[in-house]
Amino acid sequence: MSTQIENNAISAIRVLSADMIQKANSGHPGLPLGAAAMAYTVWGKEMTFDPKDPKWINRDRFVLSGGHGSALYYSLLHLFGVGGLSVEDLKQFRQMDSKTPGHPEYGHTAGIDATTGPLGAGLSMAVGMAIAEQHLAATFNKPEFPVIDHYTFVECGDGCLMEGISEEALSLAGTLGLDKLIVLYDSNSISIEGSTDIAFTENVRGRMEACGFQTLLVEDGNDIEAIAKAIEAAKAEKTKPSFIEIRSIIGYGCEAKQGTASAHGEPLGEENIAAMRKTLGWPCEESFVVPQEIYDHYAELGKKGTDAHAKWDAMFAEYAKANPDLKDLWDKYFSDDYSALLNDEDLWTVDDKPQASRALGGKVLNKLSDRIPNLIGGSADLAPSNKSYMNGKGDFSKADRAGRNMHFGVRELAMSGISNGILLHGGLRSYCATFFVFSDYTKPMARLSALMNIPQIFMFTHDSIGVGEDGPTHEPVEQLTMLRSMPNFNVWRPCDATETVASWVAAISSPKTPSALVLSRQNLMPLTTSSKEALRVLTSLLKNPRILRT
Repeated sequence: MSTQIENNAISAIRVLSADMIQKANSGHPGLPLGAAAMAYTVWGKEMTFDPKDPKWINRDRFVLSGGHGSALYYSLLHLFGVGGLSVEDLKQFRQMDSKTPGHPEYGHTAGIDATTGPLGAGLSMAVGMAIAEQHLAATFNKPEFPVIDHYTFVECGDGCLMEGISEEALSLAGTLGLDKLIVLYDSNSISIEGSTDIAFTENVRGRMEACGFQTLLVEDGNDIEAIAKAIEAAKAEKTKPSFIEIRSIIGYGCEAKQGTASAHGEPLGEENIAAMRKTLGWPCEESFVVPQEIYDHYAELGKKGTDAHAKWDAMFAEYAKANPDLKDLWDKYFSDDYSALLNDEDLWTVDDKPQASRALGGKVLNKLSDRIPNLIGGSADLAPSNKSYMNGKGDFSKADRAGRNMHFGVRELAMSGISNGILLHGGLRSYCATFFVFSDYTKPMARLSALMNIPQIFMFTHDSIGVGEDGPTHEPVEQLTMLRSMPNFNVWRPCDATETVASWVAAISSPKTPSALVLSRQNLMPLTTSSKEALRVLTSLLKNPRILRT
C-alpha cells in the first residue's frame, strides 16, 4: 500500500499536468493522469539519475514515446528539481519559446533524453540507447569497475504500438537480447477516435513474447508496489528485454471524463479540475500550488541519485588510475575533436581512376573506422551494396556487444531511429545506410535528427537512374529535392574520390547538423581540378548554414 505522502506526490503530477493544460487551453491530460503512478514509481523508486546533473553518463535513460503526454514529463522534472524548471515555466506550457513545448524537445529542456511526438519514434530511439549502453559496457567495463551500467526505460501507449516502427524496433531488440531495455506499456484501450477495439485487438504481450521479450502484467496502474515489483523482475532478467503492460485508466481522477476518448486531447475544464482535486484529496485549491512537504519528499527521492553519482565519480577516478589506457580511450570516445582529419594525408590520398562513389565512400568509411574508435553503424540488410561495412570491427550481436557493425535487417525506419538513439546516448558516433530511393523510409527519423540538432550520418547509395535495369521502383527522382528542402540537414553528393573524402569529413565533423551522403552505383570520372579545397567550401557552408538553403 502506498503512503499518504506517496499518494499526494502522485496527485501532484496529476494536478500540475491538468493545470498546465488548462492554462494553455491546449494539450493532452489523459496520459499524465492515467500514468502518474507509473511515472512516480519509475522515477522515484526504480530509476537512477542525478537531478543536479541531468547529463551524467551513467544515468538511467527515460524516453516518453507518447510525447503528447509531455505535461507528465515536465511535472516530474519540476518536482525533482531537474534543470531548474520552475512553476513559471510550467505556466508557459505550449507557448512560444518556453521550456515546456507541446512535445518534449531534446537539447531545449534539461532532462529530456529524446525529442518525441511521432508515435513509436521514442521506442526506436530507446532501443538505440540500450544498444549504446551495451556496447560501451563491453568496451570499458572491468569486473571491479562497472563504469557503464544502467537501464533504458521507455513509456509507450496503444498508438505507439500500432505504428509500424515499433514492430521493427522491438523485433530487433528481442533478437539482440537487450536485457537492460524496459518497455512500460500504458495500456488504457483508448485512442482519439474511441475504444482501441475499433482498430487494435491483437494480443500485444503475445507479440512481444514472439519478438523475444519477457512480458509482465500489472493489472492496476495505480498500484505502485505491483509496478515496482514488475520492474524489479525486469531488472532480474539477464537474457531478454522486458515489456511491462500496465493497465491504467486514461484521465484517472477526473470522474467526468476518465476512461473516455474526450480525456485524451483536450483540457478538462475548470469545474472538472476542481472536482478532481476533491476526488484525489488534494489539499490546495489554487492552481500550480504544491505543498512544501511534497517538494521535500521529491528532494529526498532525488538525493539517492545524487549520492549514486558521487559514488560513481569516486569509482571512475580509481578506474582511471588503474586503467590509464582505457581512460585515454574513454577521452577519445567522448571527444568531438576531428581536426586531425583535415591534415591526414593518407585519408586524402585517392586513386586517380573512375570509381563509383559508393565504393569510394566505403573506402573512406574504413579508413575513418581506424581513426575514430567509437564509430558504429550499419545498413538495412544492404551492406554489400552500400559498402557500409567496417572491415575487422566485428558485428554487434547478442554474443558480441563489442562489435561495431550493426545488422539492422530490412528495417529502414527503425534503423534511422535506433541510430538516433545510439547518438543521443553519448559516447558513440553512428551512421546508417540504405538505397537512396528508400530514403523515403528514413525521412521521419532523419527529420527528428535535424530537429534535435544531432549530427547523424545517412549513407544513401544508388543515387540516380543509373541503377538502370532495376526499374522505377529503385530509381530515385524526387528524393534529392526532398532532403535538400529539410531545414538543418546537409546533403552531400560528391562528384569524385576527393569530394567523397571531403563529404565524409564534413559529415563526421558537423557538430549539430545531420548529413546525407548521396553516392552513386556507376563509376564517376575524377576531376583534374578536384582538391582538398572542396572541404574548405563545405566548411564554409557548415559555418554559414543559410547558404545551404539557397
